[in-house]
Amino acid sequence: MDVLFKPRSVAVIGASADASKTSGRPIAYLQQHGFAGAIYPVNPRVSEIKGLTCYPSIAALPEVPDVAMLLLGADRAEGAVRELAALGVKACIVLASGYAETGEAGAARQTALLAAASRVDGGLSGLSGLPPMRLLGPNTIGLVNLTDSIVLSPSGALDMQTLSHGSISVVSQSGGILGSLLSRASARGVGLAKLISTSNEVDIDLADCVDYLADDPATEVIVLYIETVRNVARFKAACHKARQANGGLGKPIVAFKIGRSEAGAQAAVSHTGAMAGSDRMYDALFARCGVIRAQVFSDLLDIPLALCTGKKLNGKRVAILTSTGGAGTLVSDSLGLAGFEAPAPDAATALKLRATQTGDHAVFDKNPIDVTLAGLQPAVLRGAVAALLASASYDALIVIVGSSGVAQPSLMADAIAGALTDAPDFAHKPVLAYVSPHSPEAAAVLSSLGVPAFTAPESCAQALLGMQQQAQYQHQRQHQGQHQGQHQESASPSAEAAPLIVIPSQLNGALNEFEAKQIFAQFGVPATRETVVANSGEAAQAAQAMAQSVGLSGSQKFVLKILSNSLTHKSDVGGVAVNLTQAQVGARLDQMRADVQRHAGVVCDQFLLQDMVTGGVEMILGMHRDPVGSAILLGMGGTAAELLEDTALRLCPVDRAGARDMLESLKTWPLLNGYRGRPLADVDALLDAVVAFSNMVEALGERLVTAEINPLFVLPQGQGARAADAVMVLAS
Repeated sequence: MDVLFKPRSVAVIGASADASKTSGRPIAYLQQHGFAGAIYPVNPRVSEIKGLTCYPSIAALPEVPDVAMLLLGADRAEGAVRELAALGVKACIVLASGYAETGEAGAARQTALLAAASRVDGGLSGLSGLPPMRLLGPNTIGLVNLTDSIVLSPSGALDMQTLSHGSISVVSQSGGILGSLLSRASARGVGLAKLISTSNEVDIDLADCVDYLADDPATEVIVLYIETVRNVARFKAACHKARQANGGLGKPIVAFKIGRSEAGAQAAVSHTGAMAGSDRMYDALFARCGVIRAQVFSDLLDIPLALCTGKKLNGKRVAILTSTGGAGTLVSDSLGLAGFEAPAPDAATALKLRATQTGDHAVFDKNPIDVTLAGLQPAVLRGAVAALLASASYDALIVIVGSSGVAQPSLMADAIAGALTDAPDFAHKPVLAYVSPHSPEAAAVLSSLGVPAFTAPESCAQALLGMQQQAQYQHQRQHQGQHQGQHQESASPSAEAAPLIVIPSQLNGALNEFEAKQIFAQFGVPATRETVVANSGEAAQAAQAMAQSVGLSGSQKFVLKILSNSLTHKSDVGGVAVNLTQAQVGARLDQMRADVQRHAGVVCDQFLLQDMVTGGVEMILGMHRDPVGSAILLGMGGTAAELLEDTALRLCPVDRAGARDMLESLKTWPLLNGYRGRPLADVDALLDAVVAFSNMVEALGERLVTAEINPLFVLPQGQGARAADAVMVLAS
């Protein structure tokens, strides 16, 4: 990977002498942007390109180049890759399309391309011990290493004479998006370090690039444009490495994942030829990996721009300094919608602000703090910025550049620079800018000072949200490290191993509710008290025995259900009856048998009689598996579960801390926590059930097709939790 990003020599196979053609651009761009190594064009039709000797074939090259750029079509690429691998080239960039993105035939060509890079049949002695030649692509636009002035791409975005160098690196599975981000960043004066288009990822993929950039000293923030994650395990490992980089401080990763809608997912699949996981599963994956998710495309630059300042957001209180009331309101409103606060200045801060100017034009007792047009003097602005940075009432500052930024683009930047000199102890606080008029010059000046400048008020809020999420990830990482250390210290080498749970091999396919609950119980998820009956006589006897055992012969209530492996939605066919007395159970069973036969055409020969649970909160606990992995779903349950859609999703395994985070993220969490005088629910028992359920999903692995408990009754504090219904499907 290091050779790919920093080659000393590059061969351009299929180079053209016409710089207006795609095949003519790579050499022109290499020269234009200062590549200091050797360039070897290969084209049998010309002898010279751009002052460079052009070689008629790969075999005629004067030395083995570090990297080859392959500009040939798919029909000729495989042979060229085999020849380059035999020569000993370490990495090759394949730009040709016509591979897995086109269907089965293209996928076969892609497999053959990878095989050609293996060196197995290279035919040259001494190469059999070399690792395979690394391939970037196919269907890629290449890579750009701005840090070392190495441009290996024909992207038209490279026509710019100068490219801003910085600390943000981009990995994109779309070549066009790479050019889009490069041009947008340059227009805003945002510096980038590395850009790489992985595209079809026959070999080098997202994980490879994240892993490399985690070690890259020039990269501070990693940006990902994702269509699908093909190897989840390697992606997790690479993200973990990035989180441990910089001496444990971590390198933030910001990702924009397309395919959020069904139409978008179909477009992503048709473009890459890869299966995509559901969007919510990617939310869970990113949360597990410490990846900040960009919600809209513009966030893909806005959030990294704020993160690369290296400043940490320690709270939600934001000061807004403005000279234009309307723009201040726009920023304040977007902050409020994002969950931030804009409190008025405290008395001491207000006093400092008043001392910055004479007259009564400014408004210092409200936030936004409006200095008005009369206050647009360098000394006033400098003093106001310094006072707000030094204020204990604020965790961050947003300055608004009004129309004055057109005529005086450096006015606010100079004020901030001066304030940082006046209040160096508070230089760690995030400072952002919203440039209200169209003033690229003002934005560029602020960016050069290290102050992220945005042209939309909503971008300020999104940038702060990204900083807030990064701070949360850092806190979680530190907490996990401390917890792991404590666990290692307290772990006993003689601790007993967890009991081995064996599921009978004859249990396959859809289990009935009783069978499913027995398995849940083995893993530690308790069920309601229940018994299997076959007819009305058995049901009446069982009801009598269950009532007598708890001393409630006259008042005990029961639930009666059909017991079926094929009818999972029992209530839809008349297969559930609740609130039954002991005297009603027998007759109700006979009626239920007839109702189910009439609605579903199924004759039931088994029924489940169980205690009726009252006074609890109904939850749903389930699992979901797709190409991203296995996840636990927790939410408000019962018959209205699908209507409420109040659920949280987290990748396995889920521990108690993760389960509590899921629970507290629900809109309906207050119902468990004493909302309006309700009794406190047994949250500890619920957390135990979630962890036990997650352990079950991990233990059963691929044999578990699906599993769900709905409802899971969470009783008042100290009374536990009970699975009242269950679904489970097992593979053979």
